[in-house]
Amino acid sequence: MESAIPLHLETQRTRHRRVPDDYQPPYPSFVARYKPEVVRVVMAYFGVQYRDVAPAAAIEAPAEIGERFAGEGGPTHWDRAHYVDQAGYMNVVSAAYWDDIARFDAWFEPAREAWTGKAREGIGTFIEVLRPAVARHETLFSSLGRPEGVAVIADGMSGEVQEHAYWGGMRDRIPLSQTDPMTPGGVPELIRDGARLRVKAHDNLCLIRSGQDWSDTEASERKLYLDDVEPVLREGMDFLRDDGLGIGCYANRYMQVLAAGSHASEKSYGQSWWKSLAALERWAESHPTHVKIFGAAMKYLSTLGPSAKLRLYHEVTVAAADEQFFEYLNCHPETGMLAAVESAGA
Repeated sequence: MESAIPLHLETQRTRHRRVPDDYQPPYPSFVARYKPEVVRVVMAYFGVQYRDVAPAAAIEAPAEIGERFAGEGGPTHWDRAHYVDQAGYMNVVSAAYWDDIARFDAWFEPAREAWTGKAREGIGTFIEVLRPAVARHETLFSSLGRPEGVAVIADGMSGEVQEHAYWGGMRDRIPLSQTDPMTPGGVPELIRDGARLRVKAHDNLCLIRSGQDWSDTEASERKLYLDDVEPVLREGMDFLRDDGLGIGCYANRYMQVLAAGSHASEKSYGQSWWKSLAALERWAESHPTHVKIFGAAMKYLSTLGPSAKLRLYHEVTVAAADEQFFEYLNCHPETGMLAAVESAGA
């Protein structure tokens, strides 16, 4: 049994874990392992937003960013997903990952100017970037063999880890939690740059991407997931999308991953911005919507046991103020972190 925290990031604890040293989790889970020389990663979301029928620009812009991804300095991995937001807009989001900050910085500025530096007819565009130190980040996977998101750019996966299957495990997997409460500090601010709107968020902003992959399931398991689990998950995701501000969730997107040719795949993920890790923990531990999700998932997994083919994963980051970048052009005011500015009364 390994610790989720890699050996080179272990330090003398001043804050205790939620479980004793002899804790044995009830089922296996795994985390991504980076090479020790990787000290920072980049997670960059490039979004297109439109209403009703997709204008030509809604097709052209994602194709353009895809070409930039494939060019010099582009990401090691990227994927694309879509969803309809609380204002009824379709959003197509390309999520890209780097493990080389210098490479990203050289690539980013011209890509940024091309993405949010010019208006396109009928669409809005946005960029949301975190570049966290690896000590501010954690991942968790229910199975091996198919990494997703930021884990694709890691060196590999761990063996079975100890810090999971209990409330507080998410925090315990973040190396910084050994010494730091990761309390948020500051108030979101809006910065106007011509037509572009930038959000300066605050210290210890939290991001979670939490995904499901049912592509390996066979008929009976797929029916069980789609009939009994997914609707409960969607209900919780819709609550965070529509009413999350009251509990510290600035924005939530429940997205379906797009395969080649922009066809819907049998993968989805929720991606949400939170005021703090503590706010995310409170929702996970006690809010009725997540209690229902947890109950449905446990019933599903207990019914199928080790034969379950559903794959689950997540990545959680608590970012310092200088590790964040948010920029929006011609997007509605509830888009992403613009909603955080609204909630702060700016």
